[in-house]
Amino acid sequence: MFCITAVKVQVLVFGKLASKAYPTSSLIFSVLIAATHLYIPSAFCQDIFEPDTVKKTIEATPVQGNLKIDGLLEETEWQQATPVANFTQVEPYQGKPVNFDTEVKMVYNHAFLYIAAFCQDSLGKKSLRAPNFQRDFEDVAHDVFGVAIDGFSDQRNAMTFMTNPYGTQRDLLSFDDLLYDTDWDGLWKVRTSRTDSGWVAEIAIPWQTLRYPDSERQTWGINFFRNRRYSNELSGWSPFPRAFSPLRMAYAGQLTNLQPPPPSPNVRIQPYVLASFDEYKGSEVGYGQNFSYKFGGEVKWAVNPNTVLDVTVNTDFAQADVDRQVNNVSRFSVFFPERRQFFLENASLFGAGLSPSDDLVGGAMRIQPFFSRSVGLDASGNPLPIDAGARVVYRSTDRNYGGMLMRQRGSTAQAASTYAVGRYSENIGKQHRLGALVTLKHTESLDTLAGNINAVGAIDGFFRLSQPLSLNLMAIGASDAGEKSKGLAGYMQLNYNSNSLVGWWTQAFVGEQFKPDVGFVSRSNVIATTPGFFLVNRSKWLPAFIRSFEPGIFSEFYHQATTGKFQEMQVSLNPVWFTLQSGGMLGVFINRIYQQLDDTFSPLDTDIAAGRYHFLRYNVLLGSDPSKKISYMINYETGGYYNGTMDYLQVNLRASPIPHISLQVSYENNRLKQVGIQQRSPTIHLLSLESRLAINPRLQLISFYQKNTAGERDVWNMRLAWEFKPLSFVYLVYNQRAFTPISAERQHSQHLIGKVTYLKQF
Repeated sequence: MFCITAVKVQVLVFGKLASKAYPTSSLIFSVLIAATHLYIPSAFCQDIFEPDTVKKTIEATPVQGNLKIDGLLEETEWQQATPVANFTQVEPYQGKPVNFDTEVKMVYNHAFLYIAAFCQDSLGKKSLRAPNFQRDFEDVAHDVFGVAIDGFSDQRNAMTFMTNPYGTQRDLLSFDDLLYDTDWDGLWKVRTSRTDSGWVAEIAIPWQTLRYPDSERQTWGINFFRNRRYSNELSGWSPFPRAFSPLRMAYAGQLTNLQPPPPSPNVRIQPYVLASFDEYKGSEVGYGQNFSYKFGGEVKWAVNPNTVLDVTVNTDFAQADVDRQVNNVSRFSVFFPERRQFFLENASLFGAGLSPSDDLVGGAMRIQPFFSRSVGLDASGNPLPIDAGARVVYRSTDRNYGGMLMRQRGSTAQAASTYAVGRYSENIGKQHRLGALVTLKHTESLDTLAGNINAVGAIDGFFRLSQPLSLNLMAIGASDAGEKSKGLAGYMQLNYNSNSLVGWWTQAFVGEQFKPDVGFVSRSNVIATTPGFFLVNRSKWLPAFIRSFEPGIFSEFYHQATTGKFQEMQVSLNPVWFTLQSGGMLGVFINRIYQQLDDTFSPLDTDIAAGRYHFLRYNVLLGSDPSKKISYMINYETGGYYNGTMDYLQVNLRASPIPHISLQVSYENNRLKQVGIQQRSPTIHLLSLESRLAINPRLQLISFYQKNTAGERDVWNMRLAWEFKPLSFVYLVYNQRAFTPISAERQHSQHLIGKVTYLKQF
């Protein structure tokens, strides 16, 4: 009875607060409260279980020689190892035996930790799903075997290595199953084979890649997991609730009686050489050609098991992907993610802050005191030279801290800048932490070292009040000497994530004078209140092809920070959301929107006058199984838009006839009718084409093209990448950009780049 009451209380709190402040939303909240009352008794109590006090165990067998990594497991050393199996379902039926088991073995020698997995499948090769060979692939679309390793057994940190049946790699670092470094690229090797009875993954991880304490005999936290994508069955060796990921290490088993070599300082160097041919055309830039070359590289030194130092000299990011164009019709600033490898490593430590999830659980506000794209890139995403930089990171069971120092080169048009970032986080018990973050940006004047200093300081905390309930908060202050301004920002976010209910309350504040030159905020001078939740219903009345029914409410309320004046409200009733057993989905949203414009707002070059607006919009999303050879996602939205109407259509289509070939087409259409002061009715098209042709996961040609009728923008990016040995690459890159500014001649630039990087581990 307690679990029923607890959820009803949370729902009623959301409803009463919203109804009191915004009476127009009371009906919507009342409908969902009634639905919650009907639903809770049947499903909510089958929920989160606690970690086992007696852990599952596996032993790795010591061997002498090096193994040939070919996915065949023909060496006699594998016959000496004791296998473990008996995986347990996580999805779709938590706690049930798996339909197809997985057998895992582990051996090790002085150089490598080896892992072999046989993923049983009576359909053999016919059932395997792998749409492409992209490194760090989208795991929900692939057959996956993975291992999560907690070398310090602190139940907080995990190094995760995953592969699909074709040996494509995905790896990441996880902290508290909350923060993820998904673009971390570890040094490891995997090969696979496919048979009529399943598929085999053979993995070799150098000891230098792993982090563990200095002791003779050790016990690590470890878990193995698998997704058989044909039936979309997720399973784990050590069971964990489906509300969490396999990286919740409190639920992991143990790797026992392990005797790795003593950790010692190890150094990894990665020099590069690059040649570039650049051409520019246009009335403002004139015409010019330029050929250049440069040398540089990076050094990674694992000083000890806890401390890693990275140094970069004459940094280059030519292999980085181009930014995708976006047509923004909201009042939020567009956030472009980081794509450069040097900044992606340890991003979760330095990237503390409020970030919206992909499904907007928690709201749309973003507040980050440090955002790495402010270093080495201008506002348009064009690279700026970085002379040198260094980053040091320390991680342990008690605390994490790090520092970063970067020097951005100046030019005749732009002064040089120096960036400094410091981060400290103290673990409290096994569930909580407190931290602080500081950033400094010193921008010189063009003729002297004197210039401007922008400083930001933040304190933050994370508290796991129970396995499903957590509290995340931060307070930030910013000071800019040049503008003589000081500002404040902060947020508090309460999250509840169980098998049957996902709920959140986010409260954020950004002051008018808050100016973080090395950070990012999606809106300024705002108080944001974002409550919401959705239910997860898996009752027996659902048809067999539906995995869950997930109705909910997503709401956001914004007030001006300086005056407290109402600015914006959006209450989205989501009465229909079906997650299909195949991984597809169907969702319907009814969005009630209120907007108070104090100044002219100009989306898509359409001026909308200041005033108060309220309108209703309807949204339908339909997605198919993303693992199939042909998959799609359709997003259609229609209804009012300020003083007119707007229809929005987005269609994503992917065709992968074989894993070696993947083609993706994305089309967006914004059609406005009688909008703005001039009652304009523009139609904006955005077309994106992407292809991936791969001989194997290590040799690929990736092409990307975008055509945007807003500004007549065309973007080409083609990249041939050959990983001739682990993390050593040859790149050939072609970039082309063209656009037509208002009342100006068309601008055009193209770049042909060749680059070779070589990694050497000492």
